[in-house]
Amino acid sequence: MLQPKRTKFRKQQKGRIKGVAGRGATIAFGSFGLKSLGEGFISSKTIEAARVAMTRYMKREGKVWIRIFPDKPLTKKPAEVRMGKGKGAPDRFVAIVKAGTIMFEAEGVPLEVAEEAFRLAAQKMPVKCKFVVRRDYAAE
Repeated sequence: MLQPKRTKFRKQQKGRIKGVAGRGATIAFGSFGLKSLGEGFISSKTIEAARVAMTRYMKREGKVWIRIFPDKPLTKKPAEVRMGKGKGAPDRFVAIVKAGTIMFEAEGVPLEVAEEAFRLAAQKMPVKCKFVVRRDYAAE
């Protein structure tokens, strides 16, 4: 019986993002977090824009953790190129985010400041987000 030929390299596809986050779904470092309610690709530029918006509003007080990392390259072919001739060059890097993933965390600022800072960061995101507070948080 003939066996199918096994190749060393699998064809890389974009894939589909389904389900909820299995890991990274709880607040681990800070007292406040920004949780995604949807799934999608978040580019490195978007992550940086959200970080800048948050730290500016917090006036560089407290500490911010970025819990997602853009480690998936997305490729693109140049404009006006015919079909075929292989895969395009890497265009940008994205982070894969599922529903329930904690994307950012913060500590060392009052609740009201954190809430507004995360609201500004959520406006930059291409997915719906929700402000969450750690269960054992007690206002000082």
